[in-house]
Amino acid sequence: MADSRVALTRCGDYEPTKVAEAVARQFALLGGVERFVKRGDRVLVKPNFIAPRSHRHATQTHPAVIVEVARLLKDFGARPFVGDSSAWANAWVCAKALKLDEPLRALGVPIRTLGRPRWRRIGEDGTYVGLSRVALDADVIINLPKFKSHQQLMATFAVKNMFGCVTGKWKPVWHFARGGDAGRFCRLLIDIYRYMNPAVTIIDGVMAMDGRGPIRGRTRPLGWLVGGTDPIACERVCCELIGAGPERMPIIRTAGDIGFGCADMEKIEVVGDDIGEGVCRDFELPELVPIRFSLYHVFRSVAKQVVLVAKSMTGR
Repeated sequence: MADSRVALTRCGDYEPTKVAEAVARQFALLGGVERFVKRGDRVLVKPNFIAPRSHRHATQTHPAVIVEVARLLKDFGARPFVGDSSAWANAWVCAKALKLDEPLRALGVPIRTLGRPRWRRIGEDGTYVGLSRVALDADVIINLPKFKSHQQLMATFAVKNMFGCVTGKWKPVWHFARGGDAGRFCRLLIDIYRYMNPAVTIIDGVMAMDGRGPIRGRTRPLGWLVGGTDPIACERVCCELIGAGPERMPIIRTAGDIGFGCADMEKIEVVGDDIGEGVCRDFELPELVPIRFSLYHVFRSVAKQVVLVAKSMTGR
């Protein structure tokens, strides 16, 4: 089976039966759950929990996708848990905003904040990065990003979601340290992805975000789940779904520069549902702003997270 195989499954809305069918087809088209997971494995289901906003916004991975992936893994005999290191608040606060905590509790699937860093050297330059030991200790990672525009990176589909394995407020620190050069920042994102090595990525593009993503953009119906083991092939197919040139995407450009993944549509095997007329021709990509955060932004981000977590603990 080609590493560049990408599965496309149509899913018009988040009705649980439809999502369950689309998720099951994703795994079947990519070789079956058993290709990625063994019974008894501790599986990190890694959604995008960027900020505590409800499922009406396309800010976070939709709870139906998270629940149905977790259910499929449980039924297979694995031991899934859901985790992320959120940019604002923590995994619990973000899950509650999605009303995800009760469905996961009913399934017996825990929610974990990806904290407790272990420092690891990654990439050819041996960059020292604090990665969550909660994520590192998982047997398998299933990557569940959200299909979104992004004001710093044009759009994020597969690779950047694994940046959530960097603990706490080290993420804005890396924006400060590497954000002066888009190529260097994207190389860091790719190195983190390669080190964490998720078994498979399934992108939630049922409802996507365009415009001022990744938080304040517009919610758009797109109607797709996109999955595969090569994140760059997945990102390239996502470009096709919105009629966007891959040369506009810094992550795809950087991947090409370093020879990571496949961005050549002639070499990508697309399986499942035909794109056909399913291209969103008016998807609005943002005007780019600097990747680099100021020190003021870093300190403000830390303070904001403390306030959000305190509010969640007091119920306010």
